[in-house]
Amino acid sequence: MQAMTRDCTFLVVGGGIAGVSCAETLAICCPTESVLLLTESSIVKSVTNLVPVARYLHKFDVREKNVTELRAGIAHIVDQLEHIASKEHWARTKSGLVVKYRYLCLCTGGAPKLFGPGQEERIIGIRDTDSVLELQRRLASAKDVVILGNGGIASELAHELQSVNVHWVIRDDHISATFVDVGAAEFFQLANKETGLLDTTTASTAIKRMRYDEMLPRAQEQQQIKRGAALGPDWHRSYDLSGAGSSVRSLPKIYSKTHIEKLEELPDALRITLKHDDDDSIEQLSCDFMVSATGVQPRHDYTSDVPLQLAEDGGLLVDEMMLTNLSDVYAAGDVCTAAWSAASKHWFQMRLWTQARQMGAMAGRSMAAALENETIYQDFCFELFGHVTQLFGFPVVLLGRYNGQGLGRDYELLVRCTRNKEYIKFVLQNGRLRGAILIGDTDLAETCENLILNGTDLEPYGDDILNPDIDIEDYFD
Repeated sequence: MQAMTRDCTFLVVGGGIAGVSCAETLAICCPTESVLLLTESSIVKSVTNLVPVARYLHKFDVREKNVTELRAGIAHIVDQLEHIASKEHWARTKSGLVVKYRYLCLCTGGAPKLFGPGQEERIIGIRDTDSVLELQRRLASAKDVVILGNGGIASELAHELQSVNVHWVIRDDHISATFVDVGAAEFFQLANKETGLLDTTTASTAIKRMRYDEMLPRAQEQQQIKRGAALGPDWHRSYDLSGAGSSVRSLPKIYSKTHIEKLEELPDALRITLKHDDDDSIEQLSCDFMVSATGVQPRHDYTSDVPLQLAEDGGLLVDEMMLTNLSDVYAAGDVCTAAWSAASKHWFQMRLWTQARQMGAMAGRSMAAALENETIYQDFCFELFGHVTQLFGFPVVLLGRYNGQGLGRDYELLVRCTRNKEYIKFVLQNGRLRGAILIGDTDLAETCENLILNGTDLEPYGDDILNPDIDIEDYFD
């Protein structure tokens, strides 16, 4: 029996932010060429409400939409990639469809790093829409929940879960260490203690999500949890994250510098043995289930005729044009690792939705340029790390080497903190601003962006650069 075949100029694999951004960029740059999006679900993630925070920094919403709603000119297949024949320029899906392409972009994202062997019924990962629906289902009858991890999703869950006792286990000495320093962590905790109990704003009803309509069998649902596209910013606003406990909101109990020594699945609970790193003491607690939010690992569970070159973290190595070691095969988003990041003065890679969008668009531009045999340069957004998010109810902007990443000990910090209002940290090296953390409505994002990129000498201003009586936004603009 002859295999089913299909032809296209551009094949993009993945329905997350990176894949959709890549496909939409191609549809704009090459409106007369065929763009085919291969996605494992009919529901994809698209960037909406793009708002500039600074010249090169944006905040945006991520909207779930049916793949048929994408920009005109983007065809689609709901299937899973199985094999790439890069020398012959074709790819095969799980269903046996052979797609002949001219250029291919892999945006297959990442899979959650689940704690333990991965078979525990009472341990779940939070990665995509399906896994959040599973969380919502379990919360309905839960009174005690353990959160393991210290990144963005763990921090959001610790703040957003309602009517449930939250036990937050972290290896670091302060919360949200992926994003902020100990000073900012104290700012969040103090604000949460003083104002958090008054903030009980939640969705009164659960918002209906498209995944409900698919009504997958249980086995398929578990598979989809590993495959779905990553969550975007403010994902928790779309869900009722209430448990079955008291309606009075309580602060999470934080177990810092602690790791899990042992897990035991009981008939009606999960028993966890904790070991505190400071004094090696042991503590036990029981919960209805545990959320493992310890990051993601690049997902590339397909084969290829030529082995894909991988970085130490398991990501597909890409150059400045997002090109892999395979001929005419690109990659973007969580699945890839930037091979050029070490040479970037103010930029480094983090697997965030911000960079997924930027990488996807860059890959699309590169593929379009390759088709037209044109030379282009890497987008300027890769000159400066920037991320806009929200933590514990506060807007957060991270710029440059905001925690001194890669600077060794050769830097100094300037901090301004107004209780329950704002936290500002400047990272200075040789009198130049190298990074900044801006928490609250500071209106300093564009000023800091300019100061970092221009390399302005701030030494003459000393500590006055963060003097609250001096409006540096007007001064340097």
